[in-house]
Amino acid sequence: MVFSVDMEMVVRLLLASLLGGIIGLEREVHGRPAGFRTHLLVSLGSSLFVITSIAFYKVYGDFSGNIPVGVDPGRVAAQVVTGIGFLGAGAIIREKASIRGLTTAACLWVAAAIGIACGIGLFGIAVIVTGIALLSLLLLKKVENRLAKDIYVSVKIWSSDREGLMPEIEELMAGCQLHIADARFEKDIEQKLLAIEYDVRFTTRDMACKVVDRIALVEGVKKVRLE
Repeated sequence: MVFSVDMEMVVRLLLASLLGGIIGLEREVHGRPAGFRTHLLVSLGSSLFVITSIAFYKVYGDFSGNIPVGVDPGRVAAQVVTGIGFLGAGAIIREKASIRGLTTAACLWVAAAIGIACGIGLFGIAVIVTGIALLSLLLLKKVENRLAKDIYVSVKIWSSDREGLMPEIEELMAGCQLHIADARFEKDIEQKLLAIEYDVRFTTRDMACKVVDRIALVEGVKKVRLE
């Protein structure tokens, strides 16, 4: 068997690696777990899957015109779209009332699409999508930071157990325009202690810090923590 390399396919693989790596570099700079190497490999692997699928089509497809072509080159690419979902799910982290990693998961999905585009030879589209992705990651982040948006945090309170404590704290939060999404509490009957945890929504962190200061002044409260 003679070892031969199709240089056009090599260019497709190299371009897929380059474009996927560029998107991953932005994630790497921001300290995300799926960074430069992960995005590069996702794009490279996706490109190879498509190239292999095209090769299967050329080798095993029936082009005589007597029967329908027996090989569908799009089936492997479709499985790439499904499979990348599992890798993206691994990048999503839930922390209390917030979720991190959705942007990184979307980047992995886009990197896979770029790899598929390079694998089939759509170089121009792949470059354009890479540019759009980078602009959205770098420029739109600044726009998002200027927007007033809701923030979700967890407020933990430790206090002595007394009647009317929870309604007093909840009324205080409502007065400061904090919306309670969920509440959990634990009561120590022997020690007569109460631990409360609220998931709250607000618009500015300064407002939440003021509420913490006010809760600390409530009678019986021993400790307050904002997460």
